[in-house]
Amino acid sequence: MATVTKIAVLGGGSFGTAIANMISANGHDVTLWMRDRDNVEQCARLHENVNYMPGYRLDDNLKFSSDLEQTLQSCQVVFFSVPSKAFRDIAHQAKPFLPPGTIAISTAKGIEANTFKLMSEILEEELPQVRVGVISGPNLAKEIAKKAITATVIASDDSELCKTVQCLLGSRYFRVYANRDRFGVELAGALKNIYAIAAGMAAAMHMGQNTISVLITRSLAEMSRFAAKLGANPMTFLGLSGVGDLFVTCTSPLSRNFQVGYALGEGLGLEAAVAKVGQVAEGINTTRIIKEEAEQLGIYMPLVSALYETMFNQRPVSEVLSSLMLAEQSTDVEFFAE
Repeated sequence: MATVTKIAVLGGGSFGTAIANMISANGHDVTLWMRDRDNVEQCARLHENVNYMPGYRLDDNLKFSSDLEQTLQSCQVVFFSVPSKAFRDIAHQAKPFLPPGTIAISTAKGIEANTFKLMSEILEEELPQVRVGVISGPNLAKEIAKKAITATVIASDDSELCKTVQCLLGSRYFRVYANRDRFGVELAGALKNIYAIAAGMAAAMHMGQNTISVLITRSLAEMSRFAAKLGANPMTFLGLSGVGDLFVTCTSPLSRNFQVGYALGEGLGLEAAVAKVGQVAEGINTTRIIKEEAEQLGIYMPLVSALYETMFNQRPVSEVLSSLMLAEQSTDVEFFAE
């Protein structure tokens, strides 16, 4: 494993800030890049990201910049922590500054509209000279900032890349597991956001724990059914990036997608719900993209269809949960290890 001397994290949202802070606290030279120059200056002055992680003191050695070229100069590892809508643009801008062999890690959990590309696929298209990996798992940024015991997955078929990321991020409270099924891990991270919105709705409507249990379990079945059809290993969905991430986003009020669903369950329209949360909730666009893809491929996804109708066609929120009871009563477990 080659020695890493300089790291960049692109994107100053809550998760980008959290992982940059972890890497810095582990003693590495890391710069957190943000578009907003004013926020860069404020973070450098206060050592706190007031906009996205207020109340959390950042490591004294963490650097901040709005200059992309300067940030990426001589970096061996770059984490892309920007929303899916901006992902391709940022990757394209970064290309001239990343030499062959640079490790590029996506932490974004989304799918590109119109192309149905995952973020790692965008990295491969825009940055053919780099080595690509994906981080995904039950990783609520504010809990990471509090040093709550947390685990994540680094997914790549490049074992040296996985070891490098494990070394950079691993600590007494943050554990990093490796997985070779990059496609399945990344797809799980994108899909679970859809069901977190549905879970938020259920919570706002004061549904019981039985209902939440059914919702999470059938969401997992729906996710793995879709992923298997596209070639992912359905067993990946039994790990941290699947059931682990699904559970935390469907039960925690810290999840942005859960918050959007909760606001919808309270009776707000989609625009008002998004405005109330104030941060990007990837599950909204992912719902639209997955519904269209599932229909084209003939994949049975009743929860996605019901949630789509609620968000975009103003159907009653209660219909999302009703779809659980009206859906086909198929087998409990669809996939078995051979």
